[in-house]
Amino acid sequence: MNDWQSKSPLEWETYVNKLVKVVAVEKHEYEGWVLTVDPVSATIVLATFPEKEKGSLSFIMGHAVQKVEVLQEGDGDMEQRLAGILAPQESQAYSPEELEERKNALKAWLETNHIPVGEQGELGSTLSVAGVLSIEPPYGPEQCSSANEIILARVQALLQGFLQQQR
Repeated sequence: MNDWQSKSPLEWETYVNKLVKVVAVEKHEYEGWVLTVDPVSATIVLATFPEKEKGSLSFIMGHAVQKVEVLQEGDGDMEQRLAGILAPQESQAYSPEELEERKNALKAWLETNHIPVGEQGELGSTLSVAGVLSIEPPYGPEQCSSANEIILARVQALLQGFLQQQR
């Protein structure tokens, strides 16, 4: 067990959100922002942000780490940027009017294509397709649900095509 592996999770936590240089076995060197350290394997997850790219992650296995040197402290902006790497894409917020418009356009398109569709739920905000599939707001492929996987896949594909046609 090397020095890095013998550290405690609280010690590893002090490296999070800092720019570090990691020297690993065979003189390999890695530089990046520490996103996290796995408490079981001591693996370091480094984030780098090449120009005009979203960012990339590198994993340096704990057993290979020989030395970790802090190069720079992270600020609030970097902390948010690192937190955003693993966060899901923010969904676009729709006004009630936009949701109603999306629902009506989808419903009309489904009816035009001879697909039986109705509204259900207290406010009629959920579309029901043939009584076996439901589509919740904001009416995208991800909001489809059905116990029948074949119908689910086909309607999701149709919906994807419809949304691309709308753009």
